[in-house]
Amino acid sequence: MRVHVLLFNARTENEGIHTIRLATPEGGERNIVMMFESRDDAERYALLLEAQDFHAPTVEEFDSEEIEDFCSSCNYEAKLIPEGFVPQSAEERIFLSPPETNLEDTDWDRQQQEGGAAASGPSPEEASEMSSAQLDDIRRRLEGLL
Repeated sequence: MRVHVLLFNARTENEGIHTIRLATPEGGERNIVMMFESRDDAERYALLLEAQDFHAPTVEEFDSEEIEDFCSSCNYEAKLIPEGFVPQSAEERIFLSPPETNLEDTDWDRQQQEGGAAASGPSPEEASEMSSAQLDDIRRRLEGLL
């Protein structure tokens, strides 16, 4: 079955997959990779992440077995989000809308800093302006979905 996942820095050596980190009853944590059956649902979730000033993900299509194998190798969980998904619990609501808090220190940011490959980016003023423009674009797209 073909599924859609959210990737950051797609097709680069610094690629990362979007996961949701949830607490376990034992006090530990588990990472969940959402596999969307519908591309539209994946794109909507990506837009919601962007609207929260999170990194802009790319929606990529994979075979579900490939994602499940990847998750097994990383001790992650794979969660299929079927088209028309309706949450059955408060925890499952997170599969429709991202949490309000996001991880500030992403693994790919840390790896880039440790490797000394920090690319020169825009100044804070330029980044702020880009963020506003991007947010306006996202808002327009979200309003279009309604």
